[in-house]
Amino acid sequence: MIKPYYQKPKFKLYNADCLKVIAEMKENSVDMIFADPPYFLSSGTFSCQNGKMVSVKKGNWDLSNGLKKNFEFQLDWIKACKRILKPNGTIWISGTYHSIYQCGFALQIAGYHILNDISWFKPNASPNLSCRFFTASHETLIWARKGKKAKHTFNYNLMKNGEWPEDQIKKPGLQMRSVWSINTPKPAEKKFGKHPTQKPFDLLKRIVLASTNKTDLVLDPFAGSSTTGLAAYFYGRKFIGIDSKKQYLNLSIKRFEDLNKNAKKKYSKK
Repeated sequence: MIKPYYQKPKFKLYNADCLKVIAEMKENSVDMIFADPPYFLSSGTFSCQNGKMVSVKKGNWDLSNGLKKNFEFQLDWIKACKRILKPNGTIWISGTYHSIYQCGFALQIAGYHILNDISWFKPNASPNLSCRFFTASHETLIWARKGKKAKHTFNYNLMKNGEWPEDQIKKPGLQMRSVWSINTPKPAEKKFGKHPTQKPFDLLKRIVLASTNKTDLVLDPFAGSSTTGLAAYFYGRKFIGIDSKKQYLNLSIKRFEDLNKNAKKKYSKK
């Protein structure tokens, strides 16, 4: 039995391979999964960050192992997650063109039913240095339910009529569309350090509120700095996060403890 690396009421972190932790979890026990798996884009090329040229290498965990092995990796964890997802549960997967098409195909092979693909537009995305192709300014999110006939959770009224000031595209009182305009993480979200693929709190806030209810259990198999967990915990859900790197789990712990003390001051309410 794998022991938690860190555990508080409604918030639990594991330092392990996600497949090993998932294998020990109960069948049909998780309400929603958010996954931001490796994009396999750490190929020695360069990007722009804060006006400077930087390597895109995130770490050895993001190195490509070849097309076939990369796909097998995505399929393995996606299949494992289906076992623990409740019949009415849903899964969200985030990625770029380096990975998201593999994940979408793997979801279909595993028998999930895709509900939406969301384009997360980043108004403050970094410029393209090569000037040889279009500037990458979005990521894709795939939202899927466990089966085609499942009755998944979707808080439609909140998405339509809630207040979403962070999104310049969302119009008050109109249906929320599948293009979301949300900035990358704010400086306050990186005060203890940052994960190289850290997602903004506002993005995970929307995902959690859209597809779960209070007391639901949310799992992130590639937790990183646990933005998923912060959003889940802040809005009254339970969270399990898994990551193979202690440095990111330690960052998660600092963020969680800071949230516990200062959440009402730091993050906007729904």
